[in-house]
Amino acid sequence: MTDFVAYGGLFLSALAAATVLPVGSEAALVGLLLTDNYSVILLVTVASVGNTIGSVINWMLGRGIERFRERSWFPASPEMLDRASKWYHRYGRWSLLASWVPVIGDPLTVMAGVLREPLWSFVLLVAAAKFGRYLVLTGITLNWV
Repeated sequence: MTDFVAYGGLFLSALAAATVLPVGSEAALVGLLLTDNYSVILLVTVASVGNTIGSVINWMLGRGIERFRERSWFPASPEMLDRASKWYHRYGRWSLLASWVPVIGDPLTVMAGVLREPLWSFVLLVAAAKFGRYLVLTGITLNWV
């Protein structure tokens, strides 16, 4: 496997995992870490950047949600959006630090777009959360913790 394919595949996996698509990126990262053929720093960075960009896609979806909300193909159910909205209203932009959490993280990033969270603060908080998650996963995988 060439480096481009490995890092590119991880990037695409992480990007898709951050959207509401049913994809996970953890197995790809762990698999690449265990081969010991790739830079740990670069793997964590690629996964974090891909996952953050995927969340930005959700944010952009949220910005235009009102005209698509009732469509059958829309990826977030009304219940998911309602739960995320309550969480977001309760904790504000700081709730984006939970954007890495399965089930609630993706709707939170959509809700941030709906509620017009500024892109700069969205990216900073989401990137910190995503990087932290991948760093912890890396630490566990490589027995650092």
